[in-house]
Amino acid sequence: MIIPMKRTIVTSLALVLVLVFAAISQTASHEHQVVIQMNSPAGDSWNQLYANIENIQKVFANDGIQIEVVFYGKGLSMLLKTNAQYEERMKKAAATGVVLAACQNSMRIQKVKTEDLMPFAAQVDSGVAELIRKQEAGWSIVKVSE
Repeated sequence: MIIPMKRTIVTSLALVLVLVFAAISQTASHEHQVVIQMNSPAGDSWNQLYANIENIQKVFANDGIQIEVVFYGKGLSMLLKTNAQYEERMKKAAATGVVLAACQNSMRIQKVKTEDLMPFAAQVDSGVAELIRKQEAGWSIVKVSE
């Protein structure tokens, strides 16, 4: 009587573990990760950036999507507080979980301080190094250009 009960418990536990691992692997395999590089001055590419963000958020809404935009070089000015034209769109993107990251190397070269950036801006040590790290971690890279 005890032996069949133990088998039932062990079998049930094994089945639960299999189901848990299957659920975890299903969730992880469907999440998409994209890093977008922004190294363009003001112009059509800035509008294209937000169109791309909105499009991929819609397409992958059911799967899950992580998005990071790395602003470096000429693109850094997009994150400056003086960029009132794009502030609302950037706030909206940040509110949906998009990471908007400024390159500290570009900040140093352009003499931009943390307080010059919009408050929701994150920072990375190097824009190009961040792109490399993300690619090595399996993220897709998208380049926005004119």
